[in-house]
Amino acid sequence: MDRLLIKGGVPLNGDIFISGAKNAALPILASTILCHEPVTIGNVPHLHDITTTMELLGQMGAELTIDERMNIEVDSSTITNLYAPYELVKTMRASILVLGPLLARYGKADVSLPGGCAIGSRPVNLHIQGLAAMGADIRVEGGYIRATADRLRGAHLIMDIVTVTGTENLMMAASMADGLTVIENAAREPEVVDLANCLNAMGARVSGAGTDRIEIEGVERLGGGTYNILPDRIETGTYLVAAAMTGGRVKLKNTRPQLLDAVISKLVEAGADIDIDGSNITLDMHGQRPRAIDVHTSPFPGFPTDMQAQFTAMNCVADGAGTITESVFENRFMHIHELQRMGADLKLEGNTAISRGVDKLTSAPVMATDLRASASLVLAGLVADGETAVDRIYHIDRGYETIEEKLAQLGARIRRVPA
Repeated sequence: MDRLLIKGGVPLNGDIFISGAKNAALPILASTILCHEPVTIGNVPHLHDITTTMELLGQMGAELTIDERMNIEVDSSTITNLYAPYELVKTMRASILVLGPLLARYGKADVSLPGGCAIGSRPVNLHIQGLAAMGADIRVEGGYIRATADRLRGAHLIMDIVTVTGTENLMMAASMADGLTVIENAAREPEVVDLANCLNAMGARVSGAGTDRIEIEGVERLGGGTYNILPDRIETGTYLVAAAMTGGRVKLKNTRPQLLDAVISKLVEAGADIDIDGSNITLDMHGQRPRAIDVHTSPFPGFPTDMQAQFTAMNCVADGAGTITESVFENRFMHIHELQRMGADLKLEGNTAISRGVDKLTSAPVMATDLRASASLVLAGLVADGETAVDRIYHIDRGYETIEEKLAQLGARIRRVPA
């Protein structure tokens, strides 16, 4: 198991390219199960979760080929094993996304209840209820979701809460269901839109993605083709915050600035000078310390919960007092205690983190607890006196492609070593 060692105190400066979005790549890879012809997915990030998804598809019998640029071709016509084992699913919650496609294409699925980051309750009951409303016979026993269906049929689905993976799973299932499916209170995230665009490129009939009402007219079969994953807005936001915390200047290339309105507006509020040029974003702090801000997370297009930990870290060294309120997941402040170990003036009241910025953090050995918490601790290390050791970085490898290499390109003193 590796760790990251970070010597803080260097303003970030330089240009880097943004990778493809993990949260779009995972459902799109799952959607290839629906396709009767090979599909090639481009701009796929090289991440542990991607490797796990490929292993899962391979165990089912799909044939996968990958080139040096991380273009992945998936041929699902060879699938014979309709089973997603606990050994793989326990490490990655997104594995639940194979449930809908397997059921729609093959009429059967045995999928382990998922694992992933321990950031609070993310029940799969909405996936199950939606598929049941579409005619599936579903039992949960022995830690597995066991589902069968002759053919799914269209249904009017009203989601009790906004759920990204729930929307994606049901949208994929409905793509080959009999008739029209309507998903009300659907997730509006860009990754949902990317999945819908990919499905439509393969012959599906999905409309309304990006709004809270999605309509899917089922088709008999989906073909193949090529599709490129959209850039990762959370990776983009993380590096923008890193530059803001260190008083630096960075240019992030090949991203989608329009997907980051909520994040960019808060960075401007914190004192950042931001320039947008097509698919590039430049942030310049002119050597200044950021100002503390108040943030309240909410589903897209609101402020993303996946950026909460990074902004919490920024508030730790910002000028003034700020509050970060988490309204999406109830257990997503596990990084608070680790930041306190580094000298942060933080306290937690309910679902709100209250901070008073300090001039500098101090190095300490810290332990990552989930993916985005990992990122916040790395960012804290960039502005800490001394050398910070971040352990359990397998979390960060699930969602950031070679984070130490990209930060090093920007001048950070960071290296990966065996723990």
